[in-house]
Amino acid sequence: MRYILLICEDEKAAQASSPAEGEAMMGEYMKFGEEMTKRGVLKGGERLHPTSDATTVQVRDREVLTSDGPFAETKEQIGGFYLVDAKDLDEAIEIAAKIPGARFGTIEVRPIWEM
Repeated sequence: MRYILLICEDEKAAQASSPAEGEAMMGEYMKFGEEMTKRGVLKGGERLHPTSDATTVQVRDREVLTSDGPFAETKEQIGGFYLVDAKDLDEAIEIAAKIPGARFGTIEVRPIWEM
C-alpha cells in the first residue's frame, strides 16, 4: 500500500540553524533516502520551498481568490514529503520514524487513496 509521509516542522527553527547544522541534517536526509531506496520502499519525495513562497487558491462563487502564504496559521508547516510503498501501516510508521525530521517535528503518515 502506498503512503505519503508529510514532514511537518517549525520553519523558523529550521531557518535559525547554522550552515553546519543544515549540512549535517541534509546528510542525514540523503542517508535516509539511500537506505529506503535500497529497501525498495521509496517511490518519490521532495523538499518544499518555505511557506513564504506559497500561494493559497480558493474558488468562491466562481471567483478565483489567491493569497500569499499558507491559509491557516499553524505551529508546524509541511517542509517536504516522501511517497513510500509499504506492506502495511506498521511498516509505514517504522519508515516514518527514521526520517530525520521526526526528532524535532511531526511526520504525518497518510494512506494514498488508490483510484
